[in-house]
Amino acid sequence: MEQKKSFKIGKFNIIDIIAVALILAVVLYGAVRVLNRGGTIEVPTMEITYVVRVQNVAAELYENSKENLPSPLMASGARLNGRIESVEATPWLELGPDGEWHEDPDHVNLYFTCTATVPKEEVMTTKVGEQEVRIGKTDYIMKSETVEFQNGTVIDVDWGE
Repeated sequence: MEQKKSFKIGKFNIIDIIAVALILAVVLYGAVRVLNRGGTIEVPTMEITYVVRVQNVAAELYENSKENLPSPLMASGARLNGRIESVEATPWLELGPDGEWHEDPDHVNLYFTCTATVPKEEVMTTKVGEQEVRIGKTDYIMKSETVEFQNGTVIDVDWGE
């Protein structure tokens, strides 16, 4: 039986060298594709201003909230690209036994004014964090580092230009 001779360089033969070269070429190609993704994509943004009403809140929470504003908006333990700018209070009215509306001295309605920077899209589905901001939304959570209120209602949104 005749034995075929193969060309060897050290412990490698020509087929081993070709296989290693092909593997290196594939790895190099993949690295170039991953590292050169065309740079960053700039998403156009716009600033919105919106007002959230929280009803029937203990009156002392108004002063406590006011002292701690402005404050960055938060969700899931992270700061968002927005902030609570201010808060205003209006009386909470209750219907009395006489059929007349009376101010409840222990409760107020709070109106939080917020600003946020959001992506500008063709179809506006404005989100601040994971919450949609649209007029009439009734389960908005108003949260910052120092303030949190559940079941707010978005009553006004200014999308700017």
